[in-house]
Amino acid sequence: MLKEILSISGKSGLFKLISKGKNLFIAESLIDKKRIPVYSTDKVVSLGDITMYTNDGDTRLSHIFHSIKQKENGEAIPFSPSITSDELKVYFSEILPDFDRERVYPSDIKKVMNWYNLLISSGITDFKDEDEENEGNEGEEKNGSPDENNEVNNEVDKVENETKEG
Repeated sequence: MLKEILSISGKSGLFKLISKGKNLFIAESLIDKKRIPVYSTDKVVSLGDITMYTNDGDTRLSHIFHSIKQKENGEAIPFSPSITSDELKVYFSEILPDFDRERVYPSDIKKVMNWYNLLISSGITDFKDEDEENEGNEGEEKNGSPDENNEVNNEVDKVENETKEG
């Protein structure tokens, strides 16, 4: 399910992939349900491809969301926008005890928490990743960059190549 949820650089919130066209995608905001065009020049990342640094490698965002869901019993995270960096790190260490405290910044933690709350408020509670289900190795990252299996980025690359050729 997270493969269809997108973060688009320069746009606030998260978006659900609605359809793919030749030169663009249509995405729907999870906040206000407005549909927008997403062009090949936009930087788009699927939540299914995002990982966070741990001391032993990387952990998929789907695994982190699942841990938060268990901790919060499927409810939104109650936190204040003025939460301190130390409080963020304490909360996140309960979710992902071995996260890399040098490379995971408080802003990253806050973004994950905001994304989780947005997904829960939108009724998206299935955080299982198709790749994890197929492999049977939840939370383990494949070798290579997280974007290698990103269908959206691959589609954008194809559109860019067609544009250059045509």
